[in-house]
Amino acid sequence: MTARIVYTDLDGTMVGPRGSFWHTADRELTASPAAALLELHRARVPLVLVSGRTFEQVIEAARIFACDGAIAELGATVAWDAGRGVHRIRGRLPEEYGDRTPMDVMAELGVVEELIAEHPGQLEWHAPWHATHDTDALLRGRVDPIAVDAWLAERGAGWLTLKDNGAIPATSRFGLDDDPRPPRVYHLMPRGISKGAAIAWDLERRGLAPADAVAIGDSVSDLDMAPAVGRLFITANGASVDGMTAMLDAVPNVTVTDAPMGEGWAQAVRESLTR
Repeated sequence: MTARIVYTDLDGTMVGPRGSFWHTADRELTASPAAALLELHRARVPLVLVSGRTFEQVIEAARIFACDGAIAELGATVAWDAGRGVHRIRGRLPEEYGDRTPMDVMAELGVVEELIAEHPGQLEWHAPWHATHDTDALLRGRVDPIAVDAWLAERGAGWLTLKDNGAIPATSRFGLDDDPRPPRVYHLMPRGISKGAAIAWDLERRGLAPADAVAIGDSVSDLDMAPAVGRLFITANGASVDGMTAMLDAVPNVTVTDAPMGEGWAQAVRESLTR
C-alpha cells in the first residue's frame, strides 16, 4: 500500500549541508532528492514539512517545494492552504499566562539566561536564528537534555522541556568551548508540543489514519513522530549519533536509510511510494 501522505523534517533530512537540496553529506552534487520529490508529486501524495524553523520560514520552504502543508517550531504551529489555515498548540504552558507566547513568559522568568549561566561555554543562543521564535528558545551547545529537564523541574519550571534537534557544524561565530563533539541545536519549549502531536492533529483534520502516513527525520526530536505514523524513516546521519541506536531499538516502526541526508531522504520517499 502506498503512503497517502508524507511528513518530513527539513534540515539534515530533506536538505543537506547549509540547507542545500542539491548536495550530499559529502558536498557532492546530486539530483536524487529532486527526482524523488518529483515522483512524490506525480503520485499525488501530499508532502508536509515538519521543522524547528519559524512559521514564516517553513511556509516559504513549503512554497518552494510545493508542499501541501507545514508544521513549524517543532510542532507548535500547524498550517495549510499556504498559511491561511493555522492551528496553534500551546502544550502545558500554564493557563495563568493567558494568551502570552511561551517566549514572552520565559523572558519574564529569566529562565533561559539562568540556564545558559549554569552551562558556561556549553550553551548559548542559536543566534541569529533564535530572534524570531515565539514558542521555543532556540539554543545551541553540548548539554544533557535529561539533566536540564531535572534542573527545570527543581526550579518550578517543569512545564518546560529541552529538545535535541540534531547536530550542526561548528563555526568561528560560536562562543562555545572547543570540543571535538559537534554542537547540537536545542529547543526549550512547553511540554505537550511535539512533531508527533502536531501530525496527529493534522491527520485527524484530513480524515486520515496513522497507518496512511509516513514520516522522515534525522534527530531525537523526530522520534516523536513515530507513534503518529505507520512508518518512520531516520536518515543514516541521524542514526549514527551517539546514543541514538538504543533509542531506535525502542521504536518498532522505524527504518534507517542506507545513505545520509538528501540521498537517504530520497530512499525513504521511494520506499513510501512502493511499500
